[in-house]
Amino acid sequence: MTDYQKVGLKCGIEIHRQIESHKLFCRCNSELIDGEPDFRIKRLLRASTSEMGEQDTVATFEMAKGKYAIYEGFHRNTCLVELDEAPVDMINQDALQAVLQVCKLLHMRLADEIHVMRKQILDYSNTSSFQRTALVGVDGYIQTTNGKVGIQSVCIEEDAARKMKSEKDHVVYRLDRLGIPLMEIATAPDMHTPDQVKEVASYLGMVLKSTGKFRSGLGTIRQDLNVSIHGHPRVEIKGVQDLRLIPLIIENEIQRQLEAIKQGKARSEVRKANEDGSTTFLRPMAGAARMYVETDHPSFSVKDLYQKVKVPELLTEKTISLEKKYRLSTQMAHALLAEDKIDAFEVFANKFTKIEPEFIARVLMDIPKELKSRFKITTQLQDKDLGFVLEHVQAGKIPKSAVLEVLKERAEGKTVNIDQYTPVNPQKLEQEIKELIEKEKGAPMNALMGMIMGKYKGRVDGKRVMELLKKYL
Repeated sequence: MTDYQKVGLKCGIEIHRQIESHKLFCRCNSELIDGEPDFRIKRLLRASTSEMGEQDTVATFEMAKGKYAIYEGFHRNTCLVELDEAPVDMINQDALQAVLQVCKLLHMRLADEIHVMRKQILDYSNTSSFQRTALVGVDGYIQTTNGKVGIQSVCIEEDAARKMKSEKDHVVYRLDRLGIPLMEIATAPDMHTPDQVKEVASYLGMVLKSTGKFRSGLGTIRQDLNVSIHGHPRVEIKGVQDLRLIPLIIENEIQRQLEAIKQGKARSEVRKANEDGSTTFLRPMAGAARMYVETDHPSFSVKDLYQKVKVPELLTEKTISLEKKYRLSTQMAHALLAEDKIDAFEVFANKFTKIEPEFIARVLMDIPKELKSRFKITTQLQDKDLGFVLEHVQAGKIPKSAVLEVLKERAEGKTVNIDQYTPVNPQKLEQEIKELIEKEKGAPMNALMGMIMGKYKGRVDGKRVMELLKKYL
């Protein structure tokens, strides 16, 4: 195992998360659209010499590829702002409030004045060759099991265009994603073990989820790692999608950097994270002078808006409340948090008050997994399906043991005949068990249990059957 202290491991993380709102600098909606676009445009990239007589390293590198870009767009969510043919509108206030909420939760020091800047982006993912971004907060922190980790900055910025395909001589982007509001959180390089990086990434994800104002799902969150060891400059690893891969990616990068030092090839660069935990070279590390003032947008203060922003209850605190209010196990409360099902659970627990909350939580968490593992059913159950079965359990029309069978039928698209799951009369069940024991003398308890459960398939409670078998055996 790597001695992280000995190699001098330093890590930071950048998290980019889409905000649930319309686009950042226009009023177009943030909908992603499939199908044939309404129009296409073609553009070339050329590196130009600055007033200082220099050319940008990354611009020169990209231009040397000899590629061009095709941009696809739809009239209903693309305007002249995305085409870089019109000045921007004023910044989206709803998105800004979401970022300010996070600033409060991360103990950030608010910027005195917000300036929208242009950050140079030269991979064709922005029609203008720059991304608009604004610094909102600095010098925050979070507490981890291994001490305090600094949060260097929180920014609000626009997302890039969506890459559709890459050919030998050109790349195709779709403009529906360009301009969707993003928040960027950048930590200090205060993490010194891979597990600490994973912990920080998980905590920051929980903070964003607590606000209820950020999108979730594939493509809505991107994480970049900054990794360095003694004798090797910082390497940025882009596109880490799975938190579970973070320790493996960092471990692999440490070994790669150690080998690069031996070969005298240690260099600062940008790499891409792969699904197997390895990385591949993307481009040289960009220079420092990449930020320019956005002359189309005035500077502004957010102090008044910041004072009005309310801090939400963190989901980690909410799990503690769930345990106390609904007498849930700690394990189940954390499972609901991890699967983003706290809100659904509370709705059902407050509606079906005659059913134990722990059972409702198991229906939400365990039944979909059991349908997949036992019956290979991957159809997503809807809230109406879960509500249907819980309503009949509360009314006494089906026993709890029938829930799996009923939801299996719902997931398969069948019409459920509730009558076939009507609970067996308690007196009839008890009499039948007595008769079965007499008939099958010497049969083991598990065999008798199987006979009863097999005959009634969800119409009897397994716990009650076991109690009766123990009583009369």
